[in-house]
Amino acid sequence: MSYGPIYIDHIGIAAKHLDENSSFWRLIGLTQGDHDETVEDQGVTTRFFSTSSHNEEAPVAKIELLEPTGEDTPIGKFLSKRGPGVQQICFSVGDLTGLLAHLAENGVRLIDEAPRLGAGGKMIAFVHPSSTGGVLVELSQRS
Repeated sequence: MSYGPIYIDHIGIAAKHLDENSSFWRLIGLTQGDHDETVEDQGVTTRFFSTSSHNEEAPVAKIELLEPTGEDTPIGKFLSKRGPGVQQICFSVGDLTGLLAHLAENGVRLIDEAPRLGAGGKMIAFVHPSSTGGVLVELSQRS
C-alpha cells in the first residue's frame, strides 16, 4: 500500500502582510512565484517562494506566506492567538484519497475526510494537530 512517494511540498508561514514578509525569502535566494492567490473559502491570500532543486524527480520545496483576508479566518485567528510563524507543513502525495482513508482507518483525526480544492488548483486535506504531535499537516495531491 503506497501513497507516494511523499515529498515536502511547502511550509506555510502565517504573516500579517505579504509584502512586509517577502524580502527575507528573496534575499536568501528563493524565487517568488508569478502571482499571489486568494483562496476565498479559506480566507487567505498566498504567496509562494521556490527553493532550488537538485533532484529532478522530486518536486521543488516551497515556502508559502499566508496573509489572512480578515480577522475571523483560520489564519487571522492563528495570528491573533500565536502571532506570525510556521502555521503548517504540507506533504505532496501520489494518492490523497487513499492516504486519507488509510489514516482514518488507523485512528488519525482528520480535519478534512475528503480532498477539497486549495491554492494552485491542487486537491488538499488537513490532518488535525492532535494526531501529529501538535503540527498542522496539509496533504496535497500531485498533478
